[in-house]
Amino acid sequence: MEVKIENGKLIISIELQKPTPSASGKTLVVATTHGNVNTDCVIDGKTVVVGLNAYIKK
Repeated sequence: MEVKIENGKLIISIELQKPTPSASGKTLVVATTHGNVNTDCVIDGKTVVVGLNAYIKK
């Protein structure tokens, strides 16, 4: 995952994966950070943390 701040926006780039069933089985996950991830981005002296799940309906 790549995260950057550009022109006042948080830009997140993450590899897509083969659709995989979510833990509940209700959706198919196409991208995930597998929990919260510290980034190199800093706002007001504090590290930006990202937790991301992108999914599609079954």
